[in-house]
Amino acid sequence: MSASILLKRALLGGVAGLALGPAVAQTPQQAPPAPAAPIIYPAKGQTAEKLEKDKAECYGWAQKQTGYDPVAAAQQSGAAQQGTGSAGGGETARGAARGAAAGAAVGAVAGDAGKGAAAGAAVGGVGGRAKKKGKEAQQQEQAAQQQEQASQQLGQYQKAFAACIEGRGYTLK
Repeated sequence: MSASILLKRALLGGVAGLALGPAVAQTPQQAPPAPAAPIIYPAKGQTAEKLEKDKAECYGWAQKQTGYDPVAAAQQSGAAQQGTGSAGGGETARGAARGAAAGAAVGAVAGDAGKGAAAGAAVGGVGGRAKKKGKEAQQQEQAAQQQEQASQQLGQYQKAFAACIEGRGYTLK
């Protein structure tokens, strides 16, 4: 294969990476399903008003005991989901620009700065995408750790809420 065909294929690969980069980066992650609210039965004939009052008081008590607020956590999770998705091909574009500059310099020495810039852009774009993928993997790992921590906090909150509401004469399932 001639050098110009290889150069064209490399350049097309870099352009395809630039075109696909934003689509891949903006795919939002699915939020885990929210846990179902517990079923609370007034085992001692409590009224609906008493149940609502007790639920509110137990919510506050469980929140103080655990330091976890499920309402605030749900709101933060919703806000984080809306903010998911990066600017797209930023790393790819920066890598392509750096590669084009370096390639133009090398190509100028070899006698064809244009071909050198094109090849450098393709190679730089691929390098930029690799850097971006590394950042995305790190962000996904951090998100998984935060999700695990939130799950543990929610479990502690649910235990505290159950202890409170059962202590007030309700059956909880």
